[in-house]
Amino acid sequence: MKTTVLALSDLSCQHCVKSVQKTLDGISGVQSAEVSLDKAVVVGDVDPQVLINAIVEAGYQARLADNSAK
Repeated sequence: MKTTVLALSDLSCQHCVKSVQKTLDGISGVQSAEVSLDKAVVVGDVDPQVLINAIVEAGYQARLADNSAK
């Protein structure tokens, strides 16, 4: 099980946070996800690019954070 930290942008409210949370929770392999306005911490065996693509498709920006792989 790995932890991926994503830097998020374009989130401005709790509705945005909930939207990204729902998106990440719907991805197969995600065990847990904690989303705030500026980052998401995802635990699970999922390729980080899959997470980023899903967030972008939901209308927000995401990239690997500098301390992404733990």
